[in-house]
Amino acid sequence: MLLSHTRLVTATIAATSAVALGTVAAPALTVRATPKKITPAGAGAVKLGKTHGQLAAARLVGRIGPGCELGGANTRSARLRAPLKGSVDYTQSSPRKVTVVTVRGGATARGVGIGATRAAVRQAFPKVVFDHATDETFAITLAKVPRSGGGRLQFAIDTTTKKVTLIGIPQIPFCE
Repeated sequence: MLLSHTRLVTATIAATSAVALGTVAAPALTVRATPKKITPAGAGAVKLGKTHGQLAAARLVGRIGPGCELGGANTRSARLRAPLKGSVDYTQSSPRKVTVVTVRGGATARGVGIGATRAAVRQAFPKVVFDHATDETFAITLAKVPRSGGGRLQFAIDTTTKKVTLIGIPQIPFCE
């Protein structure tokens, strides 16, 4: 009787310790960062017209490098830093100023982000115009938001998944 009582007490202590340690050793809850806001002026703190020096000093972009070969020998671009995903294209002359912001994640325009549906784009931007000229060539439909409809933005919607894959401010550059 004493042996089974000792086992019961030992098992209870072990279980209580495991629960106590489990709560102490449990991983902290991860808080999701709210996505940055996309406007016709830019994405988050990355704005059209800012220089590479300004963006680099604020640690918003990575190193500047060659841009699209089709744009000429002097084109330059840089990757966006977390939480944004994507890139920026710069003017061809110095000082390098942002002309296009391409977002692949980490930001939304009126709640529409990467993975949103065509219906969500239409609901957020009622004046959006869907352009099917790129359906065959690039397998995307361009959703153009005019200035009068909430700003100059473009969404690339995959023709097979019907989901947003890319957001361009003011447009999506084609370099392929």
